[in-house]
Amino acid sequence: MTRLASVHRVPMRHPADMAGIEALFAARAVDPAHIVAILGKTEGNGCVNDFTRAYAVSALATMLAAHLGTTPAVVAERVAMVMSGGTEGGLAPHFILFAVTETDAAPTGALAIGTAFTPEFRPEELGRMAQVEATAAAVRAAMADAGISSVADVHYVQVKCPLLTSERIAEAEVRGATVATHDTYRSMGLSRGASALGVALALGEVAAETLSDAVIGEDFRLWSGVASASAGVELTRNEIVVLGNSAAWAGGLRIAHDVMQDGIDFPAIQRALSAAGLAAPGQLTEDQRGRLAALLAKAEPSSTGRIRGNRHIMNDDSDINATRHARALVGGVAAAATGRTDLFISGGAEHQGPDGGGPVAVIVES
Repeated sequence: MTRLASVHRVPMRHPADMAGIEALFAARAVDPAHIVAILGKTEGNGCVNDFTRAYAVSALATMLAAHLGTTPAVVAERVAMVMSGGTEGGLAPHFILFAVTETDAAPTGALAIGTAFTPEFRPEELGRMAQVEATAAAVRAAMADAGISSVADVHYVQVKCPLLTSERIAEAEVRGATVATHDTYRSMGLSRGASALGVALALGEVAAETLSDAVIGEDFRLWSGVASASAGVELTRNEIVVLGNSAAWAGGLRIAHDVMQDGIDFPAIQRALSAAGLAAPGQLTEDQRGRLAALLAKAEPSSTGRIRGNRHIMNDDSDINATRHARALVGGVAAAATGRTDLFISGGAEHQGPDGGGPVAVIVES
């Protein structure tokens, strides 16, 4: 038997809206037992207190548990549920379901999916080498799960990682432990950065001897071209989803990626689309839009405060967080390229692509 991946993009009216997923189950388009991962863009602020992520995970786990005859806790242990908060600008809230089945069809060299989980982290491990190394091990395990042997065949690694809260910091200090930061918002960036460097370490994008606690969140010359990390309050471990192509998998889905050098790098998106079979001189045609199963990208304001020489104010706005500006900017550029707004644009790209840029991946039906 050959493994076959399927991808289903489902709109959401609110973070706990399960109607679209339930409709897929009712139509037998997806068997809930075959779901291995769910990504979601929820309409919160994407910051420390964005509980739309936890709300969505709770609703998903409860709904799947009812279908599978188990408990939400068991579902959460088995299915990677990665919610990314923030749908600024024109971005549309949505879920992306990844399912894996077996088929008698011959392998075609298609989309392959693997998942893995790190152990639970103690607060003092977040944003430090312990998180880097545990993430690298989990990425290697997810590659093995997907049957991907070559790092060249990995095109996107989604990581959901924890953050520090005041309560978690206090718990560590009671034990005499020190944490990487007392700034809970900064802890999001450090956790994302450590997770991204873990991906880079696993895939050989950075050398082990270049890594230490000191470079995390500081030396942005070190980065991964395929990592996408999203931090949230709803978990205390890293959940990893590896997406690539494998000669051992069947089906018509393929994934390709590129790296945006800045937030308006339209050509990088076009190169990724073209590599996956959707070449277009401008915006995708209606037929091409129908073949686009998912677009996944990172967004980050440049630390220089400039884009191609022109000043931006993303880092200076005290009312709206910089990552929210960046999501809206990159979301608009990606929407212009694809003609769609249900796009997985995640903010906070520490060590995920070059400063001010980030990886972009597309999944396309041939």
